[in-house]
Amino acid sequence: MSLILSRRDLNFVLYEWLKVEGLTRIPRYADHSRETFDAALDTCEKIAADLFAPHNKKNDQHEPHFDGETVSIIPEVKTALKAFCEAGLMAAGQDYEIGGMQLPVVVEKAGFAYFKGANVGTSSYPFLTIGNANLLLAHGTPAQVETFVKPEMEGRFFGTMCLSEPQAGSSLSDITTRADYEGESPLGQQYRLRGNKMWISAGEHELSDNIVHLVLAKIPGPDGKLIPGVKGISLFIVPKYLVNADGSLGEHNDVVLAGLNHKMGYRGTTNCLLNFGEGMKYRPGGKAGAIGYLVGEAHKGLACMFHMMNEARIGVGLGAVMLGYTGYLHSVDYARNRPQGRPIGPGGKDPASPQVRLVEHADIRRMLLAQKSYVEGGLALNLYCAQLVDQERAAEGAEHERLALLLDILTPIAKSWPSQWCLEANNLAIQVHGGYGYTREYNVEQFYRDNRLNPIHEGTHGIQGLDLLGRKVVMKDGAAFKVLGEEIQATIGRALASADAALGSHAKALGAAVKRLAQVTQALWAAGDAKVTLANASVYLEAFGHVVLSWTWLEQELVAQAALAGARSQEDQDFYRGKLAAAAYFFRWELPKVGPQLDLLASLDRTTLDMQDAWF
Repeated sequence: MSLILSRRDLNFVLYEWLKVEGLTRIPRYADHSRETFDAALDTCEKIAADLFAPHNKKNDQHEPHFDGETVSIIPEVKTALKAFCEAGLMAAGQDYEIGGMQLPVVVEKAGFAYFKGANVGTSSYPFLTIGNANLLLAHGTPAQVETFVKPEMEGRFFGTMCLSEPQAGSSLSDITTRADYEGESPLGQQYRLRGNKMWISAGEHELSDNIVHLVLAKIPGPDGKLIPGVKGISLFIVPKYLVNADGSLGEHNDVVLAGLNHKMGYRGTTNCLLNFGEGMKYRPGGKAGAIGYLVGEAHKGLACMFHMMNEARIGVGLGAVMLGYTGYLHSVDYARNRPQGRPIGPGGKDPASPQVRLVEHADIRRMLLAQKSYVEGGLALNLYCAQLVDQERAAEGAEHERLALLLDILTPIAKSWPSQWCLEANNLAIQVHGGYGYTREYNVEQFYRDNRLNPIHEGTHGIQGLDLLGRKVVMKDGAAFKVLGEEIQATIGRALASADAALGSHAKALGAAVKRLAQVTQALWAAGDAKVTLANASVYLEAFGHVVLSWTWLEQELVAQAALAGARSQEDQDFYRGKLAAAAYFFRWELPKVGPQLDLLASLDRTTLDMQDAWF
């Protein structure tokens, strides 16, 4: 059994539930089939298992080191990334014209799940690069694509996103990195950037020939002063090395690593404080300022960057799922093989009787079942969102708008729900291991530390809650909320039409939760005071997420119930019964948590809002 990801579960989600083979009817994917999808998944699984997973612990124990000149990283990282790039995986989802495979996004992400579960630190480098390239393909000029994206797809250049600053944190309106116009160049408008960027993952290393930084900075107004807020923010390509007209590398740009941040997890990914234009370390006597090329329109940088940020948010969610998933599989394996204690009941108190395996204890099964419901539910949600991207790209008119709205409202859930509950799965995995769980000799303590970063990555729970309640559910007069409600009601209708009592019961419970969620949403916005409405947005996010995950479980339950009737092998019967048990757990143990949360929200509680600093 793989301890990274269950291929049987992945096949269930892709082929039995999402029916991704149907995507081959879209012209872009017409060359593909179940066979090519499986071949891509096989390749990802093999490289992840053979080259990424073996150095995961070493990567954690021997994190990157900066000696003032060079960042040192264990050699296994470069070996793994070379295999990833040589397999063509950097361009797996890209057009044939730039060397891609034109895989559907959902299949690409399913394959990449193996790398996130095997070694989240090493996998950060290519996945940031892919997001960087996707942004430039959407907003860059042909010259920028030729110069930077094609080498990224070949694995020669890697990429980053540079948003936050030491004094600004998540408040991008407060960034102070400055970009002064210098003139036109073959790569577009050229600027000189000066400022500092903090928490830049993969910001410095020797793993690739070049690093393509995508940097948010402000172009000053006519008075020479920076424009307050987000209106002055623009986006720039700032390469570590300038690129000559023939594609060869030129001089080192004025980008300097000031130091590495040392995190509790993701230790294999360099996390950097970068100085732009603060010294001529690499070009003594040259003109100060990091050379950057404008991406898209001036003052529209944040809109461009959201292309990468939204992709990264779903990617963070999938990473959180996979850290929870591998932890779950490790704890199942441990519980099946570790004898400890004796059963409750007759003979259980006889010290001469043999010990039983941990999995035979009901409380251990409770913790394993909780993990199963979190990680398999989270995987289903994230791959559903990935398929929405495929469907949205192919759709037109009203259908395109509907799918875009659905993806918009699900993005904060896809990011934050796994970051909270698959982290809880890691917590339970440690508990299943008992005292061994929090020792470094076992893997589950590292999975927890790695996953603890995901509630902060790409926007905290608080930010996602404000985005969901403050923008997504009310935008376009609640259109996204309505579309999601229609999707959920369609599932409820199919479940109620079945003859299965459990399906009917779960459908009714979900229907009641959705109705209550709609009522509370209206009550929150009827308060007439945005501070009151948004004070408890994180609770709203959590309740909303549990409703959405209940929906994904009802969908899986419908498929599993139908499949169980025709399952011939004991292995298949066990698999489908496991799905049904996880669905039952979620509806009996998890969905009821939503009721008290919605009651609290409906009361327009001011406890947190009225608390004063001096009272702490």
